[in-house]
Amino acid sequence: MGEMVRNPERRAALVDAAIEVLARDGARGLTFRAVDAAAGVPGGTASNYFSNRDDLLAQVTGQIHQRIAPDPDEVAEVMAAPRDRALVADLMRWINRRVTENRTGYLAMLELRLEATRRPELQAELTRVMRATLDDDIGFHLESGLPGDRTAVLLTYLAMTGLMLEQLTLPGVVPAEETDGLIAALVDRTIGPAGEPG
Repeated sequence: MGEMVRNPERRAALVDAAIEVLARDGARGLTFRAVDAAAGVPGGTASNYFSNRDDLLAQVTGQIHQRIAPDPDEVAEVMAAPRDRALVADLMRWINRRVTENRTGYLAMLELRLEATRRPELQAELTRVMRATLDDDIGFHLESGLPGDRTAVLLTYLAMTGLMLEQLTLPGVVPAEETDGLIAALVDRTIGPAGEPG
């Protein structure tokens, strides 16, 4: 057990490996053996760091947001533009591109969501994490002086979540070349032409 305290880098590497396994094999494929193999460490290593699978899932829930969170410098760069509807649409397109660029992280998150439907403790923890993230996103939008009220932000979040789901699972349903136009329409309709909800 002493090793748990000794090597936080190894723990983080094992959690990263667990994210890779979740994305590749789904929640059912997430075993300590698969995590050890994905991390390239000796068999039995993961079992020194996590008391059981629930503990591993909890650690993944805690770390997955760092994995898919944007770089603060990138955010600052995007936010340098005027705070108008065009910027909101640009932000949504950027988030959409990030899903493509970090497919593994987002697929793992999707697997976690599905696994949460079968595990009440995981559901409670993932709900807490996602709710805090959504509240942060709403706060960021309103405090940044971007156009659109809380409802507009929520509707945009829900629509973007649906778009992510299509892209990650059945990308042929909504062709990629249509997404930019759809995002522009989404922002126009949730925020309205004068920056007020339609």
